[in-house]
Amino acid sequence: MKKFSTYLLVMFMILFWILRLIITISAQLGKDFMGVVPIDPTFEVILLFAFLLCAILVVKRKLLGALLYLTLHAVYFGGDVTEKMGILSRGDTFTMSDATGLMFSIIGIILPLAVLIDLLLDRGRKEHPVDRKTDWFYKNEEYDRKLDDRADKNNYRTL
Repeated sequence: MKKFSTYLLVMFMILFWILRLIITISAQLGKDFMGVVPIDPTFEVILLFAFLLCAILVVKRKLLGALLYLTLHAVYFGGDVTEKMGILSRGDTFTMSDATGLMFSIIGIILPLAVLIDLLLDRGRKEHPVDRKTDWFYKNEEYDRKLDDRADKNNYRTL
């Protein structure tokens, strides 16, 4: 995890998880947080615990973690996004809590997609890392060739 974008995405993942945790706890206490309630409380709790595994895998730069994170969030938030977009397209009344829930659901789909794209773009760098401090020595064939030429000019004679 060397890229700044990865640090930011993991930070946003954790902040979104904390927000969803607050929403779930407040719903269990019988209150709503900014008008948002969990879509399915049971699946929300499963999603909160599955996030811990996904976050560990994403920090370790495993593609499986990003795919699992995207799949779970797309299944959970995708239905809510299509339902609320249907409300908008029909022209029904769209309350402030519906708008806030739609915003959180869209963030819940965009964030895992951004994590997956970040891991896919960084894939080549992980497989073929570049370290400027040592590559000039270990990957410099001209330097090796100069040393070989210099070593061949030593004509020491033994008596």
